[in-house]
Amino acid sequence: MASPCEVLIDDVSDRCARRIARIAAAEAYRVEQHWSRYRKDNIIHRINTADGQAVRVDEETGRMLDYAQTLWQLSQGRFDITSGILRRAWHFDGSDRLPTAAAIRSLLAQIGWDRVQWERPRFRMPSGMELDFGGIGKEYAVDRSLQQIRSASAAPVLINFGGDIVCDGPRASGAPWHVGLRHCKSSDATSTGLELEGGGVATSGDAFRYVLHNGIRYGHVLDATTGWPVPGAPASVTVRAAHCTLAGMLAILALLQGEHAAAFLDAQKAVYRLQPR
Repeated sequence: MASPCEVLIDDVSDRCARRIARIAAAEAYRVEQHWSRYRKDNIIHRINTADGQAVRVDEETGRMLDYAQTLWQLSQGRFDITSGILRRAWHFDGSDRLPTAAAIRSLLAQIGWDRVQWERPRFRMPSGMELDFGGIGKEYAVDRSLQQIRSASAAPVLINFGGDIVCDGPRASGAPWHVGLRHCKSSDATSTGLELEGGGVATSGDAFRYVLHNGIRYGHVLDATTGWPVPGAPASVTVRAAHCTLAGMLAILALLQGEHAAAFLDAQKAVYRLQPR
């Protein structure tokens, strides 16, 4: 998941806790193995190296492609899982290295969900393009891990994969779980946050991955239609929803609305927190 992952388990024996942790870890590793672009033994690698040929995908990957297509449509193309190649120009390592406009333009020619052909179960993409599930995989892994745990235990748990969080009930005492929020310009979680008795929480922002150039902080969430961060976007958007995948969808779509993020979330009747720049 390329981030710290943890499972908080309340009021159980060590043996039970270890069993639950193994279940969550196994599912996280399974999702990562299946869709990580860093591997050469999965469906993403086969698609990205197909050189324009159609690839038959499994049912689970098909559902994720449907989901990615929905996000592309809802965002009017700003969210696009073919835009991962922008990493060749952007290096969100906290440095001041800003890509050139020419470098961005050259990569935009290889981006565009409207250029792929997706008719279940076959997926075809022009040679030179790539898929990257990094923007949607972690929230899915969180929700899936909880589902797998529930097939084996009813213990109170909260799963946190790099700030993408889910639970389906309160702690053993009946008290809610407390989810602290970290300010994007601070390394510490704040004492204020969200009280969670069920559902998911996801955050999109530039707390960890950014470029700081001439006093301007450029976050890693990029508009796929321009190759640049959306002007006027808040520093971060945190959303609480029925499950983590939905929370993540609302958070990323809101961030891509730029200065209209709050209006977008209000229209969705979402429960959220924004951190201004």
